[in-house]
Amino acid sequence: MRRYYLSKLGQALVTIALVVLVVFTLLRFMPTTGYFTKEEFREMDDVAKNAYLRSIGVLDPTLVQLKNFLVKLSHGDLGRSMTLYPKSQIKDILSDKIKYSVMFNAFSWIVSAFIGMPLGIAMAKNKGGPIDSAGTAYVVAVRSIPSIIIHFFVQVYVSRLFNLPMLFYIDNPRSWILPTISLSLGSIAGYAIWLRRYIVDEENKDYIKFARVKGLSQNYIMVRHVFRNAIVPIAINFPSDFLLLISGSLIIEGLYSIPGMGGLLIKSIQALDNNLVQILVLMFSTLSVFGVFLGDIFVSFVDPRIKLTDSPE
Repeated sequence: MRRYYLSKLGQALVTIALVVLVVFTLLRFMPTTGYFTKEEFREMDDVAKNAYLRSIGVLDPTLVQLKNFLVKLSHGDLGRSMTLYPKSQIKDILSDKIKYSVMFNAFSWIVSAFIGMPLGIAMAKNKGGPIDSAGTAYVVAVRSIPSIIIHFFVQVYVSRLFNLPMLFYIDNPRSWILPTISLSLGSIAGYAIWLRRYIVDEENKDYIKFARVKGLSQNYIMVRHVFRNAIVPIAINFPSDFLLLISGSLIIEGLYSIPGMGGLLIKSIQALDNNLVQILVLMFSTLSVFGVFLGDIFVSFVDPRIKLTDSPE
């Protein structure tokens, strides 16, 4: 067991190291205007610009820059935003925005799991029946209609129907309802349709037919055998989904005026904010790799077919 965990951890650390090296190297090709505020860039001549770039280490060899960056990172220094949020500490920017994205994405993740998974189980148990047909219609509608139309419908018509605020206000919990609903709709459909598919696939396997022949109850078979195996392909993504809650949603946060992380990377790229782009790309990449590692560990507990102990010879 320890060897398995260490092997997965080693793979994750090597991948993260390669990602950091590649991303850091590629970002050295971004225009150096991203290290100046607009006023500084207009006022400085070329000599002053080069002197400033040299003073902050941008003209040093890439490996030297990487070493200096990692040293600062180990001390909690993420650098400053230069063009998007001039002279603001990146850690302050992220701390202000992450809390909103995490809050809404966590709410929607919980709602999606508690609605989507039971819906998928109900659809599988009533295959071809009214529940299955209604659930399939919902999934098709959510997957086929452009998301912006669905979110606009929720914001305008659901807000009118239940007299809910159309925009987000931090001091008004009722204004949190519509963004959570909008964020949950797609995930509910995803959990439902995939869990239904995996359950139906498991129910048609020989070991389930044998369990029925032995006289085991349908509920026992569903809980102890079908669900345990059907949940594995979904459960392996839980850690990644949870870690990437901080990434936010560009459409939802823009639609409801939520000051979260949604679109921050796009805005920083458009503003050529090199320091902010660097931190965001490295952060999201590292979280993705670490999420895969945690998924491998998590699935070893969920999947009954995985044995981490050596079998006796």
